[in-house]
Amino acid sequence: MNAKQFAAIAALSAVSVIPAHADEADGSQYALRISSSSSSAQVKAQARQADKISNGGTGFIGVAKSGLSREQVRMAAIEAQRQGRIQRGEM
Repeated sequence: MNAKQFAAIAALSAVSVIPAHADEADGSQYALRISSSSSSAQVKAQARQADKISNGGTGFIGVAKSGLSREQVRMAAIEAQRQGRIQRGEM
């Protein structure tokens, strides 16, 4: 073995000893550290309570009372379709 080969092997050996400092692939090094002042019991209790839906909110408001029977509504829809006031099927 000559001196050039020995120097090359020594250089590669020295470089391979340097440790690699890599972090996890999930980006956990950028995660925010948040400390809460609420206990887990308080958070669970708040999660069980329903939010109030206010003006402009979305959600089920209630069943509308029309005074018509199901058959009357069905017949009115069929008649409106015959007259071309509503479309049938997908648009």
